[in-house]
Amino acid sequence: MAARIIDGKVIASELRARVADEVARVQRAHGLTPGLAVVLVGSDPASQVYVRSKHKQTQAAGMASFEHVLPADVAQIELLALIGQLNRDPAVHGILVQLPLPKSLDTEAIINAIDPAKDVDGLHPNNAGRLAGGLAALSPCTPLGCIILSKSVHASLEGMNAIVIGRSNLVGRPLVQLLLNENATVTIAHSRSRDLAQLCA
Repeated sequence: MAARIIDGKVIASELRARVADEVARVQRAHGLTPGLAVVLVGSDPASQVYVRSKHKQTQAAGMASFEHVLPADVAQIELLALIGQLNRDPAVHGILVQLPLPKSLDTEAIINAIDPAKDVDGLHPNNAGRLAGGLAALSPCTPLGCIILSKSVHASLEGMNAIVIGRSNLVGRPLVQLLLNENATVTIAHSRSRDLAQLCA
């Protein structure tokens, strides 16, 4: 079978347009503007780029964007207090804490403090557990994007063989679950896997 290039930029543009249309519909029907709060701790250059991009895309879709930039030495109790405030804020419908966090902070405790209904990264144990159980759940964006790209080439992934290289909580593990939910046959490989070339073949 010949290789086929997937034009991710075109698919992303179409997806952004659909999101903007849905935001406009929600505003008309309910008088409500969806709001995304992004929390950035520290000054990691890659994280700053991601946060700027998220802010720009959120606004372009017609949503409200709330940015919270905290110093790298912020106390855990202060960060937890901010998350609690965002959980209670009716204008905030999604919360994203940019990872990685400084080593002085307990990432698991921070993620667990986010209201599962506002956990847009899908990392809260409630969402990860629901996804693993084949139930409706918020899913991390990158693996969901992989499914969207794959289905742009194959309308159905049922019965197909898929290999996922990497087992991170943000990409590898949720992608495995999403592929299983599509009824694909999935192999997961990682840094300890033997003969990766053969597995991929």
